[in-house]
Amino acid sequence: MKFLLLWLEAPLQSWGYDSRFDLRQTFSFPTKSGVYGILLASSGDSGPQCELLHRMKDAPFTAVSLVSKEPEAQAGQSDTLCDYQVVGNGYDSEDKWVKLHSLRTSEGKPAVGGGAKLTYRYYLQGQKFAVILGLEDDLAEKFAASLAAPVFDLYLGRKCCVPTDFIFRGTFDSEEDAETEMLRIAGEKQLRPARKLIQVPVTADVLIEDGFFLTDVPLQFGPVKRYADRLVQIVDLSEETAD
Repeated sequence: MKFLLLWLEAPLQSWGYDSRFDLRQTFSFPTKSGVYGILLASSGDSGPQCELLHRMKDAPFTAVSLVSKEPEAQAGQSDTLCDYQVVGNGYDSEDKWVKLHSLRTSEGKPAVGGGAKLTYRYYLQGQKFAVILGLEDDLAEKFAASLAAPVFDLYLGRKCCVPTDFIFRGTFDSEEDAETEMLRIAGEKQLRPARKLIQVPVTADVLIEDGFFLTDVPLQFGPVKRYADRLVQIVDLSEETAD
């Protein structure tokens, strides 16, 4: 197994985990489904990709939130942004997609103003994350090459979330080596680790005290998506890195 180090930095990021059309929430960390979406976009693997995702289902996955060493640098800035949108108006009424999704009267006629849909979309603002992902050697080699020359454009959750720094930061023989490189990059940027999202085994103690289930393990992409749960835990690193 090899470990990929990914650096996720952008003015806006959005990592869906329990979203519906009208309410698009974001998780406070990069999700497994979101990161896998980046990997498959880079390699051009479109469609369901059930076999590939099955191989990656149980891959070790650690996400670290990084903040400025200078507390005043983030003073007054909210962590999240809510974008209120009205979508749907102005589409061609003869378009098949519009006919399928527009509101109708009991007689089957288009409702007055029925083409408008209200949505609330949430984003993380100014956040920086590092993700350490363990993969089998051939998959690590595959994605390392594709991240260096992506087939499709890469976004941090949604198309408006354009990365402002290089995502791929190397392949390593151990998670510890990847973490060492993460800390080096963070030091250059005057950042320190603040919190860490880790996968934990399912045990009674963890379930009761610290862990929670996150439905972000992709089993199938494409028009019909399927996901599985994993047990995760958020660890506060502030005290450890305050010095």
